[in-house]
Amino acid sequence: MTLVLDAGAFLAVERGDRRVMALLKRERLGGRAPLSHGAVVGQVWRGGARQAQLARLLRATEISPVDLELGRRAGELLGRVRANDVVDAAVVLLCVDGDQLLTSDPGDLTSLAVAAGIHLELIRV
Repeated sequence: MTLVLDAGAFLAVERGDRRVMALLKRERLGGRAPLSHGAVVGQVWRGGARQAQLARLLRATEISPVDLELGRRAGELLGRVRANDVVDAAVVLLCVDGDQLLTSDPGDLTSLAVAAGIHLELIRV
């Protein structure tokens, strides 16, 4: 099982959300790194000293690239559900059955996961 992070999870860490911090600590203690992708980073990173918490989380997170293959798969998935948020589609496609996805937007991600045939646990942050 992998803990996958969307932009809402990173923002929750910036806010000091204790529940999210506990989930991340569980991963670290289990020897696992959370997973996200570079476009999610683009949604949350603004630089500066005020993002120290976020910078620490980024160093501890496996960041996948949104490359040609993931981009195409995300586009195909969006076509199936008639949606247009490529960042959301790509983050769902990082998941495999049994993963947990921390999100502030479980509604859209649920429909994407169903269309992709991925069984995951969406955790609202």
